[in-house]
Amino acid sequence: MEEGGNPGSLTKMVYLLVLSGAWGMQMWVTFVSGFLLFRNLPRHTFGLVQSKLFPFYFHISMGCAFINLCILAPQHAWAQLTFWEASQLCLLLLNFVLSAINARWLEPRTTAAMRALHRVEKERGLGGEVSGSHQGPDPYQQLRGQDPKYSALRQTFFRYHGLSSICNLGCLLSNGLCLAGLAGGLRSL
Repeated sequence: MEEGGNPGSLTKMVYLLVLSGAWGMQMWVTFVSGFLLFRNLPRHTFGLVQSKLFPFYFHISMGCAFINLCILAPQHAWAQLTFWEASQLCLLLLNFVLSAINARWLEPRTTAAMRALHRVEKERGLGGEVSGSHQGPDPYQQLRGQDPKYSALRQTFFRYHGLSSICNLGCLLSNGLCLAGLAGGLRSL
């Protein structure tokens, strides 16, 4: 650390690289890869890829938030935090907590519900088609109407998936706000 509690250039660079890298990864996974995979892979293959990708994604997000908290927290006297410094610490803590909830609680439950859905769908010969490619009546909707167990599994899956998506968007927003605050503090480009 440099004189007066000002972090050194290397510390600043690591902080910015970890923060921007995490945000870039979150943008890619949230808005690009998921939609591309969903539209181009068979339904069950898509689910399998996501079930392998998301544990790493959530743990990396959690690790990045932890690293940045460890960099930022010791840099300031807690009694003299500015509004921006306190906000940044809160946003990073929020990111860490939401990533941890996703990594350790929601993702395993979402994946378990998805696997149970896939078992029922495979029994009925479903899951090999690319989403949106079927013609005529929706076989998944018919299966929901015929099988209450399947319908309940689907509700469980979408409940966990929805909560996971909300947590992910919270992480994306908190990192984006941290980056916007840093960008707003730049004196020149």
